[in-house]
Amino acid sequence: MATYTMKEAKPAPIGTKGPVYWMKENLFPDVKNSILTLVGLYILYLIIPPLLNWMIFDATWSGTQAEITKEGARWIFISEKFDQFMYGFYPEESHWRPNLVLVLTVAFLFSFKIFANVKIKAALILIYPVICFILISGGWFGLETVETEKWGGLMLTLVVAAVGIIASFPIGIVLALGRQSDMPIVKTLCVGFIEFIRGVPLITILFMASVVLPLFFSDGIDFDKLLRALIGITLFQAAYIAEVVRGGLQAIPKGQYEAAESLGLSYWQGMILIILPQALKISIPNLVGSFISLFKDTTLVLIIGLFDILAMVTLTNSDTNWLGYEVEGYVFVTLIYWVVCFTMSQYSKAIERKFNTEH
Repeated sequence: MATYTMKEAKPAPIGTKGPVYWMKENLFPDVKNSILTLVGLYILYLIIPPLLNWMIFDATWSGTQAEITKEGARWIFISEKFDQFMYGFYPEESHWRPNLVLVLTVAFLFSFKIFANVKIKAALILIYPVICFILISGGWFGLETVETEKWGGLMLTLVVAAVGIIASFPIGIVLALGRQSDMPIVKTLCVGFIEFIRGVPLITILFMASVVLPLFFSDGIDFDKLLRALIGITLFQAAYIAEVVRGGLQAIPKGQYEAAESLGLSYWQGMILIILPQALKISIPNLVGSFISLFKDTTLVLIIGLFDILAMVTLTNSDTNWLGYEVEGYVFVTLIYWVVCFTMSQYSKAIERKFNTEH
């Protein structure tokens, strides 16, 4: 009998690995790409050093306005108005409440990795928003009531975005299933709702929720302004989520539906256990893209008199003692939006890798 011996794997040639090889393959593979790389590096050279000088090296980080001697960014404006950027007009003595909500949110997210029991997770999902609402709004357990008109800054932005994302997701799934339904009335209602909402801008929905909707209420009924905005944003986002989920459902092969039927599963069993998990996995990039768009669209709540973190820039700059500092404010807000949106996109990539079954 012939015998075979295993040969040890040899390392890759020196010329096919390392930073030099990567630069040669990606930045300077040919003449055209080499020229584009050099032009790009020159543009970065023109932009980055002056930007770093303005933001960091020549910036003023502390002191008073009278002590400003450098020509860079005057970050003392941000430190002076930091509480308003974060909390709006929320009472200073109660700042610990939204801070505690942030800590509970982190703990809530980690709890899903710790607890494997589905009942415990379901209980946490039901209890968590109630605790957050009580902490922020007050009125229970001796906590001072804080009207929603005082909510603002990054806190309001996160509240609007979180409620819009969490509430619109299940509604969007139901609308997508309704649009795929064989029942004519259900399908017509879902299609009509989705197409109507997607046919108007969000600013119109917010205007109607704030101005037009109260006209249908009888005298004495007062709907909270923030609650009206949350309902409008949720319905608006649900229509877009429905179309994203519908695209995922249409990408599932027909054989998956037939397999669910062959196992004797009912429509809802097959949809929840087999079809929807695959459709949602396919739709992760588009879903996260919709959530990022919603987070940025929260700036539109200014039209109904709510001051998010972007609106706080204009509001704080109207202070006669701090005129002319709007550039620093807008840069600060831009960095916050970038950090949040970039974190969401990276988290979506991690979820995609986790549920990737193509390997």
